[in-house]
Amino acid sequence: MQQWRYAVPLAIALLVAGSSWWRNTRSVSQADQLSAIAPLVAPLDQDPQVQVFFNHSEANVYTDPYRQITRHGDNLEALLITTIEQANTSIDVAVQSLNLPLVAKALIDSHHRGVKVRLILENQYSQPWSQASSEKKPTKIALEQLANWSLLADANEDGQITPSELADTDALRLLQTAGVPQLDDTADGSKGSGLMHHKFLVADQRWVVTGSANFTLSGIHGDAAEPSSRGNANSLLKIDSPALAQQLTAEFNLMWGDGPGLYPNSLFGLKKPARPARQVALDQSHLTLQFSPTSTRQPWNSSVNGLIARTLAQSSQQIDLALFVFSEQPIANQLEIQSAAGSNLRVLVDAGFIYRSYSEALDLLGKTLPDQRCQIEADNRPWVRPIESVRSPQLDPGDKLHHKFAVIDETTVIVGSQNWSHAANTANDETLLVIHNPTVAAHFSREFERLYRMTRQDDDQGYLQRKLSAGEQRCR
Repeated sequence: MQQWRYAVPLAIALLVAGSSWWRNTRSVSQADQLSAIAPLVAPLDQDPQVQVFFNHSEANVYTDPYRQITRHGDNLEALLITTIEQANTSIDVAVQSLNLPLVAKALIDSHHRGVKVRLILENQYSQPWSQASSEKKPTKIALEQLANWSLLADANEDGQITPSELADTDALRLLQTAGVPQLDDTADGSKGSGLMHHKFLVADQRWVVTGSANFTLSGIHGDAAEPSSRGNANSLLKIDSPALAQQLTAEFNLMWGDGPGLYPNSLFGLKKPARPARQVALDQSHLTLQFSPTSTRQPWNSSVNGLIARTLAQSSQQIDLALFVFSEQPIANQLEIQSAAGSNLRVLVDAGFIYRSYSEALDLLGKTLPDQRCQIEADNRPWVRPIESVRSPQLDPGDKLHHKFAVIDETTVIVGSQNWSHAANTANDETLLVIHNPTVAAHFSREFERLYRMTRQDDDQGYLQRKLSAGEQRCR
């Protein structure tokens, strides 16, 4: 235990020293770049009820409020804060992770002016990161957040992080000190669901903000320790719909129970009742909403991944996918049907997952890769007629392709918190939306094209061939 007592303060000291160098480097480079940065494309029209935002959008420029980096993108944190500030009666937030101080302060201000604020987090991310410096054996997640935020906590740049500086940048500590009620997925008396993986905010039973982004520095702006990072590629949608808000509030209430009280009556994961997909009609849009998880005892077609497959089956011309993880075999099987029927298919998967042994990207390419035990994935089905348009975009260091979206025939979008995996479908608390609206689809098509331009097919093919050769050598 003793090694942690000395290792954590030493790590903080090294980080602060690095912070001073990073700030000096940043100030010079920012001055040089500030006047040169401008939007690269004109903004697209927004549907008045379903507005779409991307933290890597080329149609906008903003300054990261923490690292003071001016960069391309929509400021997703500002979107969250604006929605919080416009609330008059209630704000419900269910998100895997939240560590943005400005979002926390906006929630606290709303709490102080009488708005009912409730917060649900994933249990692995529910403790203030600043506590890691005093814990005997902090978790890996706590240390990662400590490393990121310690770089930014030294507000007066004197090379020392004071308790007040730590407190002012620790979002969860701020919320706890202010008395904002919160709980996590252990509130049902368990050790936690698969993952409390939702990413939504509901304000005044009318406004919904949801998508793929966690409310974190790395999920929106970029890693503090990596100046070139611009954040994991993510989207958030702001939707004006009391009917949709009502459905999300019902999901929230199941998880909330009586709140952080005496009774473990919260419902997470498979403890929640099975619920079918719900339809929501707007002026120019038709939405389908469904929540995970679904028990394996229920028909797969009735699950969220079943909804994804049924929606893909409606394609007749084009399917574009941008996915963090793709490991659900029945969805790959449906895509094979659509490809054979004439739909053009392009697939982007994060570099960290695209060529793992369980990745369905391999099926689409007609390849098979054994796992570490030299076993082949059960029900594996490499395509007889493989496609070549399966790639991974080359993002800035530290950034991930965190999207979970599909665009179908330029009219329909699948989007939400759900990764296209068996675990997300059967264990996690997740949200999925299917949106029929060509105006909304145009935004996602533009984002897909931006990412697709960042791929290099020769690099992908060379890396895959090396992995295949290494697997063959290892499993002889």
